[in-house]
Amino acid sequence: MKKELLIEGMSCQHCVEHVESALKQVAGVRSVMVDLTRKKATVEADETVSADQLKNAVEDLGYDVTAVQDNA
Repeated sequence: MKKELLIEGMSCQHCVEHVESALKQVAGVRSVMVDLTRKKATVEADETVSADQLKNAVEDLGYDVTAVQDNA
């Protein structure tokens, strides 16, 4: 499955790396691509990974996830 997370609070490449690292640590995540300009992360993961798991991984870093969308 693919999910898109809209993220507020990222301001630099270091933020991007932080978010990528946190999302990759969620069990079942296969790939992560973070776009600083569009303020979003695209995640490919197993069906067992919930939107809440992804959201919590990012919010634990201090960023705000404003939406999680399915992206087929």
